[in-house]
Amino acid sequence: MEPRTGERPPGTPVGRRVALGLFGLGALGVVAGSRAQHGLLRVLAPATTRDPTGLISMFPVGDQFRFYSVAAHAPRRTAADYRLDVTGLVARPSSLTLADLQSMPQISLRRDFQCVTGWRVPEVPWGGVRLSDLLDAAGPLPGATAVRFTSFDGVYTESLTMEQARRPDVLVALSMLHGPVSRYHGGPVRLFVAPMYGYKSLKWLGGIEVTAEVIDGYWEQHGYDIDAWVGRSNGRDDDATA
Repeated sequence: MEPRTGERPPGTPVGRRVALGLFGLGALGVVAGSRAQHGLLRVLAPATTRDPTGLISMFPVGDQFRFYSVAAHAPRRTAADYRLDVTGLVARPSSLTLADLQSMPQISLRRDFQCVTGWRVPEVPWGGVRLSDLLDAAGPLPGATAVRFTSFDGVYTESLTMEQARRPDVLVALSMLHGPVSRYHGGPVRLFVAPMYGYKSLKWLGGIEVTAEVIDGYWEQHGYDIDAWVGRSNGRDDDATA
């Protein structure tokens, strides 16, 4: 999720330790790369969790991505305790483990990741399960026209129409950047909606609910476009929906 500059939930002032640490994190990322950044993020975790300002969205977490969480933290799930619940208007609801997802047919694609604020990470390698395959396995019932997604951060949500969700370039992503999806990139499992802005690609995916209508997600409730096609929302990016 990559919000527009300045559009963040209200929070508390940034403490001195948090501010100094975050600016150090940015400098460290330039000098030492993403491994060192992740180490510093772990050291700072108690402070940043108490600071819901979103300031850490200013800093990269490796390979040009930036970290942001509306819950002001990076939730953690291990392979042992991860579950993806598929519910709603389906004939066969399920609760899938990471191993279950890994056992399904996997696809790979290489696509840009585009933030609505303008920054872009080009040619990112992604891998995982097509969302359409999960929907087929669940069996949407008559009247199902949309899909709602929930994050195990306990706050963030998103939605797609059923037609959008069935596109071949919409993934339940298990890998990116030639490895498993990291905690700070939204792992172990995240959504990737290739033709739309990053706020649609929900991190820390915990739930897929088939619904009768599109339900506004977290940022749509704050004025963002429900249809977030790249090139059609912020008025300055090239169209990348093909």
